[in-house]
Amino acid sequence: MAPPLPSRAWHTADRLGAIASFLCAIHCAALPFVLAMLPLVGLEFLADHRFERAFVVFACALALLTLVNGYRRHRRPVPLLLAFPALALLLLGVTVAERYPLVLHSALVTCGGVLLASAHFVNLRTDRRQAHVHGPGCAQ
Repeated sequence: MAPPLPSRAWHTADRLGAIASFLCAIHCAALPFVLAMLPLVGLEFLADHRFERAFVVFACALALLTLVNGYRRHRRPVPLLLAFPALALLLLGVTVAERYPLVLHSALVTCGGVLLASAHFVNLRTDRRQAHVHGPGCAQ
């Protein structure tokens, strides 16, 4: 029996997870450089640790939901193998590393965000490859 095809909702969730992870990585990479300017443009909430923690929790929950569901469909472990160290880096960055220099915190969360976005992209690509069935009109 063939595995079920991925639904549009799961692809949308995976894309949202990839975008959220990249935004998290950009936010953390740029934060040390723009920290002083945030209050001037009314975006000081972006420097708040509570906002960052909430964003990371959202990204982690979305990643686990979409990547585990993707694994159930395509049975390829690569997206999960990328996601687990990414989740560890993100969670370390917003918990333990907050007590250390900003550079360490930013590096952990940036690397975790990029790695997690990569896991989402690999999951999307794997779903597309798995779902494609060559038919009579297919150019392969």
